[in-house]
Formats: sequence, C-alpha cells, structure tokens
Amino acid sequence: MAQDRVRPRAGEHTTAKRFPLCSAPCSRSGLAVTDLHRTRVLSLDASGRILDWISWQSAVCLYVREAVAWTLGDPCLTIHGGRSRLTGLRSEISLHPIVASRSRRRNAALDQAPALNNTALFNRDRQICLYCGVHGSRQTLTRDHVVPLSQGGRDVWQNVVTACLNCNLRKGGRTPQQAGMPLLAVPYRPSWVEHLILSNRHILADQMEFLVHHLPRDRRDLDWAQG
Repeated sequence: MAQDRVRPRAGEHTTAKRFPLCSAPCSRSGLAVTDLHRTRVLSLDASGRILDWISWQSAVCLYVREAVAWTLGDPCLTIHGGRSRLTGLRSEISLHPIVASRSRRRNAALDQAPALNNTALFNRDRQICLYCGVHGSRQTLTRDHVVPLSQGGRDVWQNVVTACLNCNLRKGGRTPQQAGMPLLAVPYRPSWVEHLILSNRHILADQMEFLVHHLPRDRRDLDWAQG
C-alpha cells in the first residue's frame, strides 16, 4: 500500500468555511450511492495506532481542518465542493481508506477488548448459535452465560456465547456439561482489531490488509472475508 502525504491541489479549499460539500459526492471506486454511505475510513492516530471507523464525512472534516498527518492506500473517494472565487475551479478532496489524524490519540493498549454488548458478541460468534450451529438474525439470538450467573458465572467475554432462543431456554440455569449441550467453540475475548473487522461488512482491501497485519498471530490465517 502506498503511503501519501496530503498535498492541496490548485484551487482546492482547505478550510471548512470555504469548502461547502455538495450532496452527491463522487466515488472513484465506482461504488453505488447506497454502498457509498456505508463506506468507512479507518482512523489512526499520528503514531499509527488504530482508533476506530469513521464516516467519510468525518474524514472530510479532518482533511479540511488540515488535521491529517499521513494516509495509506490509494484514494477511494473523491468529494467535490464549491468553486473558488479566485480561480473558478471546483474544489475536491480525495479520501484515502486509512487516515492518521494529528488531533486524536489513543492512550489505551492496542489489544484493548471492545465493550461487551450483544451486538459485539453476535459479531464475534458470526451470528451462529454455539450450541446448535444455526445462523440466526439479531432478533432471534440471545446472550448465554456458559457458567450461569446463578452458579457464580460472570458477565465477561470468556463466559458468554451467542445462543438461539430455543437453546438458551433448553439450557436454562445449567452449565453445558449439566445440560448435555457441548459448545461448538470456546468463548474468548476479542482484540480491538478483530472487533473492527467483525463490525464492518464493507471493508476495503487496503483496510483489511492493514487490520489483519495487526491481529494476534494465531488469528491472521482465518478467513475474515466470511465475517
């Protein structure tokens, strides 16, 4: 992936006041409008530590405020703005898939786990019941405690799995061993990078390559495209 410094073009505006965005940004990658609005830019701090996904609109604000330290990957979107009163040229900003910001800094460790909630849990388990193996919708899935809370279990990543409603009801307040319902996989605490991969179904190739490189070594060979 190419690393590029941000260089204003002739006639390009670099302040928010002078860069009124049009309502229909142009995509160099040929994305449909519906896909365009699902596109996320991977945000890093200036030292290259991974922060989070941001919208293309938030990325534009970084460019306009000249808060972009450096970028990675080929431009994926070109956003058009107004015309310069001096040159008559229409301003544009080419967004890169990975953007390092001068104004943000991550203080936490890179392997910090995401907050435990049902959305993140279902993403980790790829919306599969870890008792029967059935793929379900978010509306039909539940959070199950492997060791029930009534037996001293905790509400932590290593003790929760995705379960369909039928399996959750069948298991009740028992452990998998007590219920005769062995788990299909061992619950684990996902890294922040893995969480980012699993929470975005529209990851661009440059972004995926960068993220996979930052996964724990024992997770890099998995088929993340199936997430």
